[in-house]
Amino acid sequence: MSRTNVYRLGLFVCFIFLCMIWIPLSARAESGRELSSGETLYVPVYSNVYAGPKAVTHQLATMLSIHNIDPKHMLTISKADYYDSNGKFIESYIKKPLNLKPFAHIFFYLKEYDTRGGPGANFIVKWHAEKKINQPIVEALMYGARAGISFTSPGQIITEHGE
Repeated sequence: MSRTNVYRLGLFVCFIFLCMIWIPLSARAESGRELSSGETLYVPVYSNVYAGPKAVTHQLATMLSIHNIDPKHMLTISKADYYDSNGKFIESYIKKPLNLKPFAHIFFYLKEYDTRGGPGANFIVKWHAEKKINQPIVEALMYGARAGISFTSPGQIITEHGE
């Protein structure tokens, strides 16, 4: 078996192992979701990662994904701002508030060669609803086609907006 095939097999085994651990843990966490009428979230994203003893850089594409998981009520996204590793504002992806119907999804895509954010970039996402609803799922998916790397990064609540 070639060195490349052994490496790929190792990656596959690691992926399966992580799935076996992560899926049950995430299912448990999701069941404890609370109702909210709005939040500001911090979503870590990575435009590149480093690997190996020489810290080889692998560029990654990023998709900020927002899912309205409430079966009855709409939510409004008022902010999706992108910041670099030093906290410097780069770009706002919301020009005017966007409404997401029940079970609707929206995403914002950063191309693999977009290196503006650096390895520690983030999005600040702000949403609200007219009444308390299921909190949306807000996460970033990073994907590097050349490196064969993909992973997600969940949004973290930094401010809760009450009714």
